[in-house]
Amino acid sequence: MEQFPPAACAVWASVLSLTSDAQVVLESAMRKFSFGLLATSVVAPLAVGSVSITDIQGAGFRSSFAGQTVHNLTGTVTAKGSNGFYLIGESAGDVRVSNGLFVFSSSAAVLNQVAVGDAISLSGNVSEFRASTRPNDLTMTEITGPNNIVVVSTNNTVTPIILGKDRSPPTQHLSALDVGKDGFLSVPNNSSLVDSTKSELQPDKFGLDFWESLEGQLVTIPKPVALNFETKFGEFWVRGDWPVTGLNARGSLSITIGPDGLPDANPETVIIGTPLDGTKNPKVAVGVPVSDITGVVAYQFGFFYVIPLTAPTVLSRPDSTVPPTTLTTTKNSLCDVTIGDYNVENLAPTSSHLKTIADHISTFLKTPDLVFVQEIQDNSGPTDDGVVSANVTLSTLTAAIANISGVQYDFVEIAPIDKQDGGQPGGNIRQAYLYRSEKLKLVRGSPAGGALDATAVKPGPFGRPSLSFNPGRIEPNSSAWASSRKPLAAVWETPRGARLFTVNLHLTSKSGSASTQGDARPFVNLGVDQRTAQIETVATFVKSILAKDPHANVVVGGDCNEFFQTRSAFASFKGKLTQIDEAAGVPQEERYTYVFDQNTEQLDHIFISKAIRARRPRIEHIHVNNWAPSFAARTSDHDPSVAKIRVC
Repeated sequence: MEQFPPAACAVWASVLSLTSDAQVVLESAMRKFSFGLLATSVVAPLAVGSVSITDIQGAGFRSSFAGQTVHNLTGTVTAKGSNGFYLIGESAGDVRVSNGLFVFSSSAAVLNQVAVGDAISLSGNVSEFRASTRPNDLTMTEITGPNNIVVVSTNNTVTPIILGKDRSPPTQHLSALDVGKDGFLSVPNNSSLVDSTKSELQPDKFGLDFWESLEGQLVTIPKPVALNFETKFGEFWVRGDWPVTGLNARGSLSITIGPDGLPDANPETVIIGTPLDGTKNPKVAVGVPVSDITGVVAYQFGFFYVIPLTAPTVLSRPDSTVPPTTLTTTKNSLCDVTIGDYNVENLAPTSSHLKTIADHISTFLKTPDLVFVQEIQDNSGPTDDGVVSANVTLSTLTAAIANISGVQYDFVEIAPIDKQDGGQPGGNIRQAYLYRSEKLKLVRGSPAGGALDATAVKPGPFGRPSLSFNPGRIEPNSSAWASSRKPLAAVWETPRGARLFTVNLHLTSKSGSASTQGDARPFVNLGVDQRTAQIETVATFVKSILAKDPHANVVVGGDCNEFFQTRSAFASFKGKLTQIDEAAGVPQEERYTYVFDQNTEQLDHIFISKAIRARRPRIEHIHVNNWAPSFAARTSDHDPSVAKIRVC
């Protein structure tokens, strides 16, 4: 099935640059324009007799009454905002069927007719709303054009559903349509559409179904805990006081593999929207508990939300102290090598965060023997002037590290061709190595490669292979690396003569991916096909090393921009490399280097050959960024990691 065009993503990106209030105004305009054109295929609504809210909602994602006019619809007003109000009617006694419903109107004359607690009747048109700029969104069932509003009684009390007590969300799967061996991460993406299926909801099994079954209803989230920093609109993801999976020590939820062998999508989470009363949500961080939240369930901007009646408050904040790594070596540790891995997020010589990155490498990573770094920009940073070398960037970084720690790193890079490797325009980001020359040196006998030189494994003395270019790039002319960073390979030698092959990765971005709670199932994980091809290219290279020396020490690491739970992407590593977290026995829920939406997740990986795995490797993820007390306090969007391996 055809994937959604990037142009649509670009249009919506411009919408997301608006303030939250501006989004509401724009969405109101979209709704007015879309009724009869986008929200439903029926232009002239058909009139039907009296129906209930549960009749309208039904047991599926879309209403069978869409496009029809209903009369004498009754319910009690539970919440009211600037673009409409929410009603609740009699329950159908069926957990698949919501008895809540949104009534859209930005007319002050209409909104002034009702107040929270009013029992009313009205007429209006049943609509399934989807903004034209968000083709992958699910639709939201609502009433448009409300009229003949009659207030029957006032000051009625509505008791919210207590989530975790009255109803609890499922904890692993998002949709029955996420078929494949990798569940919601399966390839191919976009094989089916939720809105094209006629199946009834299964809220006990699937997250999308659960939240849809509560659409429009008033709910309370007890003991919510923030799972991420707030967005630019003040929205943030939470889990509540109900069963969860993937719970890590910080209190957030990691992507893991569930008991059925499929990836866990953490559907038991929900995003908290802009409060209806105009108050402002607090600034939060990963693991921050807030006061109970009561609000209405709605679908907007690609996700199911709880829109609070009023803003919650922060109850406490976790300790922001981050322990440094315990994995270190000394000059005399001739067989042990420590390896750091860090995406330093668009680092240029003049970057304001350069000194903080230097402090992280010095203080928290404890100056590893070898550091894989990604997103090193050229000497002029984002200025698009044709400069490609990053020697000044790396010299400035290593000098800052030396000033803090006394450790002087050497470095190697291969400058890309201008504008060929993606990333911030003008920045020419690339991978590089920092290394302590008293512990490691590049194996001699081969020249350094250029941007388009493909390094290859070559035989060496005593049966020890080397590289034709050292350092060198792996298949830089392959289509797999189009507009993406090419892997940087090197072979090193310790003072005792042990050799270590390394490959520093920064695979193509996920930018433009669809919402995980969208219409396309499995969700559109943009770039996964290219990342898979990139990994296959690296696997072929590693295979060529192991063919000449089955006992070779090989480390492949960096920013892979992919979850390890997308197993199809990493399938070509099987039998050649093992993820070091697995080899070291790190619990699944503690394997994370990144936080996005509701998930703590691992995008940065280190893979090792069998020889290294046999010598009990170790790894620690150092959460200097994702345990930050605020979004502004983060230095990079990635956490660094430190591994310790034996090479002899």
